[in-house]
Amino acid sequence: MTKRKAVQTDIAPAAMGPYSQALLMGNTLYISGQLGIDPATGKMVDGPTAAQAEQALKNIMAILMEANMSMHNVVQAQVFLADIGDFSAVNEVYKTFFAEPYPARAAIQAGALPAGGSVEILVTAVNV
Repeated sequence: MTKRKAVQTDIAPAAMGPYSQALLMGNTLYISGQLGIDPATGKMVDGPTAAQAEQALKNIMAILMEANMSMHNVVQAQVFLADIGDFSAVNEVYKTFFAEPYPARAAIQAGALPAGGSVEILVTAVNV
């Protein structure tokens, strides 16, 4: 049976509820949705959705590093936007964190996001 292992780092914001920052199952890492929260302050970064997306992706990078992975290991991403009108701005930031071939991805407009965020991103990574 594959062992479940929680992955946690202080370089990313702590979970805001009864969930793990990430869960490693075998060689697959499931990272919980990350908001644009600065782990140093515990507060949402100032600025537009693009700034929150950048911080969310930095948080994802920190969790990946804790699991000895990188953005290259990400195979799938889900992007939740408070306003789908921010789709292009988030894409501009997103493409600076990933290289081709890009991960499979979905992007949707959500009714509301935790902590008043304008974007939340979750990913799945595989260590091969």
